[in-house]
Amino acid sequence: QVQLVESGGGSVQAGGSLRLSCAASEYLYCMAWFRQAPGKEREGVAVFAGDGSAKEADAVKGRFTISKDAAKDTLYLQMNSLKPEDTGLYYCAATRSVGVCYPAEHHYNYWGQGTQVTVSS
Repeated sequence: QVQLVESGGGSVQAGGSLRLSCAASEYLYCMAWFRQAPGKEREGVAVFAGDGSAKEADAVKGRFTISKDAAKDTLYLQMNSLKPEDTGLYYCAATRSVGVCYPAEHHYNYWGQGTQVTVSS
């Protein structure tokens, strides 16, 4: 049974930083971060592929950085210059499928429980 355990959420003021972590119970080729704001649909934030490629969504590009510690099978999301609109429940997602890692929910079959990020103005 694959497990994804997120940590690192919290409350910060605008302009602050947080780092999210997602520890996986095994190697998974595609890993990603999604978020869901109150009253909105879940959206892809960043993806990391097994070949080392990474991509962040336009809304967070230049402020968020996705990375992975391969030795620990742990995914990270460094979030800087946080804005109130970054508030939401952040989920780690993963799949064993090899190939292009799409920032779309249907591409992932393993999900973490979510960690709350709250940014106040």
